[in-house]
Formats: sequence, C-alpha cells, structure tokens
Amino acid sequence: MSTSSGARTAVVAGATSASGVALTHALLACGYTVVAVGSSAGRLETALAGLDGVDRRVCDLTDEAAVSSLAARLQADHGGVDALFHLVGGWRGGTGITTQTTEDYDALHRSVFTTLFNTSRAFYDQLAARGGRLAAVSATAVASPTAPNASYAAVKASVDAWLQAVAHGFSKDGTAAAATAVVVKALLDDRMRAEHPERTFPGYTHVADLARILVSLPGRPPAEINGARIDAVRG
Repeated sequence: MSTSSGARTAVVAGATSASGVALTHALLACGYTVVAVGSSAGRLETALAGLDGVDRRVCDLTDEAAVSSLAARLQADHGGVDALFHLVGGWRGGTGITTQTTEDYDALHRSVFTTLFNTSRAFYDQLAARGGRLAAVSATAVASPTAPNASYAAVKASVDAWLQAVAHGFSKDGTAAAATAVVVKALLDDRMRAEHPERTFPGYTHVADLARILVSLPGRPPAEINGARIDAVRG
C-alpha cells in the first residue's frame, strides 16, 4: 500500500465500539492517520478522548448519499484511503424461527449489511487505486446457524457474500487491493471480563486480538488474503 506522501490513512467504521477503539489504538501505533467514523460526535469524543492523529467524522452509514459525500471529502482531505475496516454490528435474535421478527431483521440488515454495502462501494475506487484493504467481521453463525440466531446468521452470510464479490472485483480489475472477512464467535473486551469475572468466555475473541489481525492485513500479500475468511476464534 502506498501514497504519494508515504502516509497511510485508515477508516474505522464503527469507531466508538470496543473493537473500534482497540483498532484505532493499534493503527495509531503503526503510524496510520485514522479516520474514526461514528453516528454521534459525543460518542466519538468520549470513546477516543485524548487520542491524537484521529480525524473524527460523523456520518450515518445507512445513508448512501452521506457515505458518498464522506468518501469525496476524505479523497480531498487525505488524498484517498488505504484501508477500510468495517466494525459496525449488532445482534438481535429470538427463541426460534417464528420469533424472528421483521423489525429485528430490518434493524440487523441496516446496521450490519447496508452500512458495509454503502461504505465498500463509496471507497472501492480509492482502495483499488491504492492497493488498499477492506475488512469486516464475520461470524461462526454463518457456517452453523441456529434457529434463535437465524436473522443474525442470514445477515452475516450476506456480509460474507458481499466481501467475496468485492474481492472478485479487486482481482478482476487487476488491483493489489484485497477484501477479507475475519470470523469470530463473539467479541470480548475488558469491561465484559470485569463485569463477569466468573465467566471464561470460551471461543470469544478479545478486541485487542481482533485489532492485531486487522492491522496485519496491509502487510500480507493480496493473493493470500483477498477473498479469505480468517478464523479468529480463540480456544
């Protein structure tokens, strides 16, 4: 990945989440300029308080026009971006198939898939031109869906399929860019451990471990990671 100035810029979508904060710290440590994107200026300031080198941007990622405008502004302000890390998520479920509600599915689709759909299209040309990296979090539920988490698994399967399609686009277009899914069972942070010291959280991926995987992607050959599903489930 290269730019005319040698600087690298990474977009963290969903920057106020625990995983977004961990990734922002890791990217700053690697010398990136980080564009932290969230839906609330207040939450961005609270989550990333005291961090230099972070360009905080408020954007409704479900709004196609707003995302396109964001991409154009970052092209102007930073000369384009070298990485887009999609950490926008959520979970809703029920007790079985008949308890999966349209409201829950629509909310998951908007927060998990529509945001990726919009951002990956808006930043596609910038990533392609700069040999960039697109990565999003997938779930073990895609391969092993259950009735209680049927809507969540279906939406995450859409994420996987979309990333595969973007990866094909990067390859077909002859670029050095790559799109990758990182698969987790669930995410863990220090607050969760403190609140539930009795739990062992088997298979959960700590947000710091997820961040380490994500920041490693720019240094890996595109042929190795483009279209890949990287298993981040911890034993």
